[in-house]
Amino acid sequence: MSTLNDLNTDTVRDRDVDVAAETGTAGAAPDLLYSEAEDDLRAAVRSLLTDRADLPATLARAESGAPYDTALWTSLAAGIGAAGLLVPEALGGQGASHREAAVVLEELGRAVTPAPYLTSSVIATQTLLALNPVSPRGAGSAAAGELLGALAGGRTVAVLAVPLSTGPDAPLPTATTSGGVRAVADAVLADVLLVLGDDGLYAVETSAPGVTVHPVTPLDLTRPLATVTVDPAALAAGTRLTDAGTGAGGAEAAVRHGLLAGAGLLASEQLGLAEWCLEETVRHTRERHQFNRPIGSFQALKHRMAHLWLEVVSARAAARSAADALATDSPDAPLAVAVAQAYCGRVAVHAAEECVQLHGGIGMTWEHPAHLYLKRAKSAEIALGSTGSHRERLATLAALPAPGAPAA
Repeated sequence: MSTLNDLNTDTVRDRDVDVAAETGTAGAAPDLLYSEAEDDLRAAVRSLLTDRADLPATLARAESGAPYDTALWTSLAAGIGAAGLLVPEALGGQGASHREAAVVLEELGRAVTPAPYLTSSVIATQTLLALNPVSPRGAGSAAAGELLGALAGGRTVAVLAVPLSTGPDAPLPTATTSGGVRAVADAVLADVLLVLGDDGLYAVETSAPGVTVHPVTPLDLTRPLATVTVDPAALAAGTRLTDAGTGAGGAEAAVRHGLLAGAGLLASEQLGLAEWCLEETVRHTRERHQFNRPIGSFQALKHRMAHLWLEVVSARAAARSAADALATDSPDAPLAVAVAQAYCGRVAVHAAEECVQLHGGIGMTWEHPAHLYLKRAKSAEIALGSTGSHRERLATLAALPAPGAPAA
């Protein structure tokens, strides 16, 4: 099996430097193409998922109520080194960028793989990185750096304790929220929770007294949800990573940084899902015959699949733009993320719906994996901010007046 160490990450960094040098400003000209290193990473992840997480196995695990394959996660996170892509080499990671993490998520989306990559290796990791652990300024930053090293090595899974639907600009729940924090994705597998308290951000172990993780029934069986409750004593016994505050290094800014990266890279997962649905639908309509001819040869179906192909191509551009903006720390990153989330969620749902419908009766059966894709697409559409909220954010960032609003 290929490992990430086999990939030339220096090439990635050199490419980014060249782009910045050519444009004068890092991220000013989005690079939407895949590099050779990214293609190699994609091949390694796809090979692993094909061997260890085919769709029948994923469906069987989803039915069992325990969708995670911990051995697969170890191979992905530690064997290939995917968990440490966003973590600097000084902290034990790979020192790659959001572009490479986006490629991993595309493959996880193609296979609807149950893995806490988005929640732990992206959102939690980015939240901790916002505390500037490379240049420790105190005990909190040092603790964040130590936790990042564990995340990068695949030894620990950390989850930010906010509802899956929380967007980058949405109100943030604290641990004192009545009834706990609901619909926290991947909390059932987490070793550590990043919890907002009234006086800062804390790292709390899920095994600590006073911490409860109660699973709830999710729509998407491949991404479990849970209600998380942390009592005040358990929170106080945890490790405080940073003080409360909205400024740089503060708890709110760190959490919003993590959510922004998560929303931007979720678009890549949605892209991978849509690509699989389109490819599988085209394959099926080529092989399925009716009236002595492939059903895909009928003009009406050709138009539907051609229209979907155009949507997927556009989604790829939006997702890659968001990943590149995050990778280059572009000031346009919030705008690119809003564009990607305003578009890719709807495309993924449309692709999954077409996949179910154009497979006919077999697409409606439990044994066919199409329903896993539709449920993941519907769940992801409202994850990290709804399509509507991202459109509103996009209108604000681009200074687009709402319909009927008076001209400025």
